[in-house]
Amino acid sequence: MLIRADFVHFPQLKNVEILHDHVLAVDETGYISHFSPASSEESQTLLSQDADVTVIPRGSFVLPTFCDLHLHAPQFLYQGTGLHLPLMEWLSGYAFKAEERLDADPELAKRVYERLAENLVANGTGAVLLFGTIGVDTNIILAKAMQDVGIRAFVGKVSMDISSRPTYKEHTASAALATAEAFVDRANALRAPLEPHRRLVEPVLTPRFVPACSDALLNGLGELATRTGARIQSHLAEARDEVDLVKADRGVDDFEVFDRSKLLTPLTIQAHCTFSSKEDLAGLAARGTAIAHCPLSNAYFSAKPLPLREALDRNVRVGLGTDVAGGYSIDIMVAMRWAVGVSRMREGGRSEALKHEVQDSTKGADTRSVDIDWREAMFLATRGGAAALGLSSGAFVVGTPFDAQRIYLFDPESLPRGAGALDFFDLGLGGEAQDLSTEMIEKWWCLGDERNRTGMWVQGHKVGPWR
Repeated sequence: MLIRADFVHFPQLKNVEILHDHVLAVDETGYISHFSPASSEESQTLLSQDADVTVIPRGSFVLPTFCDLHLHAPQFLYQGTGLHLPLMEWLSGYAFKAEERLDADPELAKRVYERLAENLVANGTGAVLLFGTIGVDTNIILAKAMQDVGIRAFVGKVSMDISSRPTYKEHTASAALATAEAFVDRANALRAPLEPHRRLVEPVLTPRFVPACSDALLNGLGELATRTGARIQSHLAEARDEVDLVKADRGVDDFEVFDRSKLLTPLTIQAHCTFSSKEDLAGLAARGTAIAHCPLSNAYFSAKPLPLREALDRNVRVGLGTDVAGGYSIDIMVAMRWAVGVSRMREGGRSEALKHEVQDSTKGADTRSVDIDWREAMFLATRGGAAALGLSSGAFVVGTPFDAQRIYLFDPESLPRGAGALDFFDLGLGGEAQDLSTEMIEKWWCLGDERNRTGMWVQGHKVGPWR
């Protein structure tokens, strides 16, 4: 496959690269085999040899797909409701109830998960890290739904032997460990018949969070992870009531509980981490553990935001999560916008505090800004999220998987009206063509929606309604 287009990616924080009129080739296994300007000798040779070239015209561009590092698949059932409660009450009144319902009704689970998969594609999500339920069969339904739609999915069967809902838990730590291992085996068997480059769905060990897991279960999952090499996901230091509960029950904080169970590894992604100390962030960096930043759900369920800039400054790997249904939107673009907005509020609070407090001249004030901009948010949603998942995708580099989406801004013949919510009043005046610019991309980042997405590929295969 050959594509000639403008390409945009964000290979590092604050670094947007607009690659005008490039040619990208994808081999039969879905990896990028060539990427250079259309004017280069090699590109010209490829164009002359291949009559089947997809030419994406001016007004559109190709972008890496988004990565969602934290989404509760069964909670898609009641997305956008129940957000008036504190976390621990919400879990009992909404989350556990919905998950138990799907475990008891395979047809409902299939309906919810197939629609979830369709929505992920519609919103440009090419890789997603999913919490499921405690039921093995229901999680296999989830894995099949993701496999059928053709996106990368890391599926976690939830492990929990403690619950505020007595009917929704695994009865013993040993039973929970047995079902976790059974799910890993069945999920691996589901993907085994596929060619290696098509094995896009992977099982993940998923202790729900410390309050729902005994020490015996956490220790056993740590041993299982070591033995199988499986990835790990959970929640860490999300909300005040959760943090206080762990401290009262275990005598130490979340970080210490996970660490002593060998569950903080380079294969671990921890959601939230809003109550993490500087020492905790340094510890996560040292262990290679990544953070799924979920700013929208933090606004509802956490008394404070993630210290995102501080985590990035300490070289913690960070990506974004929607945290449906603690977050009401499945769209990573919403998560990006909230991440920037929350960081701006943090920076405003920091700068105001500096203006009004008396500085200790022996210590000096920390004058580093803590906000992020839209370019950094795009990095977190693409390359940053991919790196957290251990993927080499997220940027256009030869030898990496071609996971991409086509973004439509405007038709040159219909200016100044653009696609969807976009308008470009200063384009097309005097009949002059205008190249794709940073300002155009930022406008889409702020205002764009599903109407601007007109194609998507995962591992070189077209997915979604644009096939």
